[in-house]
Amino acid sequence: MAQLLGLTVEQVDGICPLFPKERGGKRVDDRKVLSGIIHVTWKGLRWVDAPAADGPHKTLYNTFPALVRQGCF
Repeated sequence: MAQLLGLTVEQVDGICPLFPKERGGKRVDDRKVLSGIIHVTWKGLRWVDAPAADGPHKTLYNTFPALVRQGCF
């Protein structure tokens, strides 16, 4: 994967450690979640309209504020 919606692999690798830690169930790949968050915010979509390939919209919705608090967005 050369780029993820305009981000280089190095940029994505720098953001992924900031994702919330695992708390139980099976996790969706952080790169997919990041792709979904970027897609929704850039396109101005509702969370429920996020591409299904990027994971459940509830995961995107819950992860976004954690990344905002850490200064990613």
